[in-house]
Amino acid sequence: MTPIDLHCHSTISDGMKAPREVVRMAHARGCQLFALTDHDDTRGLADAEDEARQLGMPFINGVEISVSWGKHTLHIVGLGFDRNNPELLAGLESVRAGRWQRAERMAAELEKKAKISGVLEGARKYAENPEMISRAHFARYLVEIGRCKNMKAVFNQYLVRGKPGYVDHEWARLHDAIGWIRGAGGVAVLAHPARYELGNETLRVLLIEFKRMGGEAIEVLSGCHNIGETARFGRIAKEYGYLASAGTDYHATGEGAREPGLNGDLPMDCEPVWTRWMPHG
Repeated sequence: MTPIDLHCHSTISDGMKAPREVVRMAHARGCQLFALTDHDDTRGLADAEDEARQLGMPFINGVEISVSWGKHTLHIVGLGFDRNNPELLAGLESVRAGRWQRAERMAAELEKKAKISGVLEGARKYAENPEMISRAHFARYLVEIGRCKNMKAVFNQYLVRGKPGYVDHEWARLHDAIGWIRGAGGVAVLAHPARYELGNETLRVLLIEFKRMGGEAIEVLSGCHNIGETARFGRIAKEYGYLASAGTDYHATGEGAREPGLNGDLPMDCEPVWTRWMPHG
């Protein structure tokens, strides 16, 4: 097993546990390097770093930035940056600014098209940080009221493109997100690439553009990837000259494939991104 987790979420965005608790969970599973990567927000990093320091677990700063690339929404993880960098903080604030308006539009669409009322108030109960209200919070509420049996079913029935609760939204531009991360001294990572369901040619264009703009790594190991996808993106990382990252993408127990700190092994011949911070890791 790879005792590295460079993609995890807390209550600062759409996770269900506080930053310190997520750190403790990762440490209890033997994690040797950890990054908290909340969506578009770094306000959990100080607590997470403090807890990791007390436990003696190496920690690096992380964030997951929402990006619009053509008609696709991508997620770019930033690792090992200065969390006080003013350009990065201003960029993340600009991304967060539209989340509440998007949530209001989603709730209106669900009431209009699916005859489900009170969804915004219900989702708000799950969003400890109201600036970061997301589809995950909507999904948890719809499971709570019995509209679907689990989160995956909610997304498939209500919250993806073409379904009643989906609304288009303009996130950060890809070159801006990469620029903020690199400008703050960090490494830009393409998160869970299998999840985007891109055709081969579109994926090829993305990988070329991402590298040209300064992206340095892709997530090969992800809680969103099965064994075949891990092997595929291990080959792609080598082919395109990318470093390989690993993250569980943990949000809440029972909602994903892995708990914090529990990753499989990188495919052979992948160069780990974490050698930037653990030269002998």
